Formats: sequence, structure tokens, C-alpha cells
Amino acid sequence: MAPSFRHFLLIFLSFSSLVFVSQSQSHSHSQTQTIFKPNKLVLPVQKDSATALHVANIHSPLSQAPFLVDLNGQFMWANCKQQYLSSTFHAPYCHSTQCSRANSHNCRTCSSAASRPPAVCHNNTCGLIAVNPVTHQTAMAELAQDVFSIQSTQGQMARVPQFLFACAPSLLLQKGLPKNAQGVVGLGHAPISVPTQLSSHFGFQPKFALCLTSSPRKNGVIFFGDVPFSHNLSFTPLSISRKGEYFIQVKSIRINNKLVPLNTPLSSMISTTDPYTVLERSVFKTVSQLFADKLSDVAGISRVKPPVAPFEVCYDSSKIASSVPNVDLVLHTQNVVWRIFGANLMVKAREGVTCLGLVDGGPRPRASIVIGAYQLEDNLLQFDLARSRLGFRRTNCANFNFTVSR
Repeated sequence: MAPSFRHFLLIFLSFSSLVFVSQSQSHSHSQTQTIFKPNKLVLPVQKDSATALHVANIHSPLSQAPFLVDLNGQFMWANCKQQYLSSTFHAPYCHSTQCSRANSHNCRTCSSAASRPPAVCHNNTCGLIAVNPVTHQTAMAELAQDVFSIQSTQGQMARVPQFLFACAPSLLLQKGLPKNAQGVVGLGHAPISVPTQLSSHFGFQPKFALCLTSSPRKNGVIFFGDVPFSHNLSFTPLSISRKGEYFIQVKSIRINNKLVPLNTPLSSMISTTDPYTVLERSVFKTVSQLFADKLSDVAGISRVKPPVAPFEVCYDSSKIASSVPNVDLVLHTQNVVWRIFGANLMVKAREGVTCLGLVDGGPRPRASIVIGAYQLEDNLLQFDLARSRLGFRRTNCANFNFTVSR
């Protein structure tokens, strides 16, 4: 029997009611999760005073928890406890489209140990190697899928219904990470990293910006998509390693405009999981000695011995003044310089002792220069992956209004 006109009318009225409700929600300023496609997303970030690293609160269907921010991480991984009973959780099967997208071709079979609480393990899922980026410990994890929620700069919550991440064992959380951290937010250039999935789902350019605050009492920020406050940036080419890590070219180093004599080519990696900038040993010795000489020449300040680990160049805090030399990283051209001021150089290592915030990385670090989180603080860094460039300028990263679109 053909449907009656009354039947069609009832369907039409029901549909109209749903449209009206949806429109009413979209015009409200509440945090209600609505379906829309913003071009600017924002993730507040806090500094952990104990580790000097930075965490972001990640919203899951069940709760929110702090996750370590890893600029070079290939994906987001979480400690999925046995109590993780989200109704939208899904473990993709081996050889599925999701596994191919994650570049995972390793089918996982649960052992009896892996199946015991508090772990989560599903047979015939695809495995990924999760890494604690501080200790570099690795463990087998499994690909997972669930709803990911993130705030837009308009104040509304945007959703990615089928967000891919990894469920990793809790042993990866036991050392090195900030207290209460439940996983790692990977921002590297990789198929299922957070920036890649957000730009793909919402259809904006692959671009994000990082602004870490130096204050544990204020929020810094990560922007995804169109980056507000991006005027007056300096730009330098951005290169990416096979692992999706971010590198820039540093041609030379200057201290108070004096060239540091170096006999080794410089490769420079940017990292949020190294608390302080790490230098290859020969570079460290030359830079730290010239810095100490400059400070002694200008202010007559002698070093405190023994130094406070992990630092090697330390001073009496009462004698450190505004005369601290600047360190300039000269990038791809002489006119593009990343200047590191005293506030990003000198670290209060203990009561009464302030140290140069550079660390000896030994003879074979990951790069001759690894620019760490302390030196990144209060700098806006725009990672423009579409144009393969890094934009940067010094700013106060604690002053952002998270609910104003600009």
C-alpha cells in the first residue's frame, strides 16, 4: 500500500523540528556538541612545574585527562584501562582501512598476561609501537577508534566521530611523564597524528601553531587550522624526517653578536619532550664556554661549583642581572634569526642558583641542536605543513582568549 499524504506530512514535520532544534543549538554559546566544521580549533596547554614539560587536557567520551604534548609524536596514545567502557569505542580489525591508514600491518593476538586487568586487549586488531618520548621506552599498543572532541575558537565543541589513536599499556606511564598524565598527544607529520586527522576531517589546511607558556599557573595553547595572531612572523624552511619529526636549518650561532666558532655542521630539531635545549658535546662546550666568558667580561660574575645537574654552567642568583648575553640561532639566511633572551636561557635550578639552560647531549644526540621546551616558551611557532615552513615570533603565550574568533 502506498504511503498516505498524512504519513509524508508527519515525516516532514518531524524533520522540520529536528532542523529547528539543530539551528537553535548552533546559535547558542554553550558547550553543546554540535555538528559543524570550524576552521580554527584550540587546545589549552599547561606547564607541569615538576618536569618542566607541557600537558593538554584531552576530552574522551567518558572524561578528560592530561596528556603529554609531543611535537614529534606519530599518533596519540592513551592508557585504556579495563574500565574504559565507552559505547563509541571500536578496535579496528586487522587489514582494515583504519589499519592501512595507520600504516599498521601487524595483527595482534592477546596473551593471557595482556588480557588481565587493568589492560585492554582485543584479538585480531592491528598493533602499533607506542613510545614514552621522555624515557624512550617502547611497548606494543593496539589501534583504537573513538570520538575526539576539541574546542573551536568560537567556544563550541567540535567532534571527530572516528578518531584513531592507540591503546598502550600503563607501564609506559611509570617514568618521566608529568604526574597523572594518561597518554601522549602526537603532533608529528604522520598519517594519524592529531594535526593530520583534524585537518582531514574538517577540511582545513595542514597547519597548526604552538605557544607554550612559562607559567604553571596560566594556559598556553595549540591552534589547529587557520592560526590567529599570526601577523609579523619570521619564516624559515621546515623539513621533516622519515619519522615525521620537525627540523629547521641553523647555519651558525652568535652570542651577543659574536660568532661562535664551530667545526661541525648543525642540524636542529624542535622538541617539546626535552625540557631544555640539548647540544652535541663539542657544540655545547664551545657555546657554554663563550657564554661564560661573555658574562664574566660584562658583569664580572664567576661560576658556582659544583653545578646543579643536568646543567653545567651555574651562577649565584643574586648576581645575575639584565646583563645576560643573548644567544642567536642564525637560520637559513643571515637576516632570519631566532633570538633566545635571558628569560629563555637562565633556569632557577635551586634556591639561590641560576644556570644556563643548555644540556650536554653527548657525542651522538638525535641532532646537533635539539631546541627544548624551555627555549620554546613564550614563542608563537606556526607549523605550516602545506608550505613547508616554520613561522615564529616572541610573544606572551598566557594572554590568549580561547573563545574569540579572529
